[in-house]
Amino acid sequence: MTLDDLRRWEDSGAGWRVIHRGPEGATVSLLRCDGGEEVDRFVTDDPEILAHIGVRVSSEQPAR
Repeated sequence: MTLDDLRRWEDSGAGWRVIHRGPEGATVSLLRCDGGEEVDRFVTDDPEILAHIGVRVSSEQPAR
């Protein structure tokens, strides 16, 4: 998963939720746009993705 992939996911109306966050990175659940059912998840230590996610727990929260 790249930041471009995650942005395309968001742009399509789907969302994400942070399942776990720690010093090694974050586990992110990818959610459907029609009810929030999890369709996939990924673990990342990519600094660009982590910066994009920031302190948010989901894509429903505004970016700071």
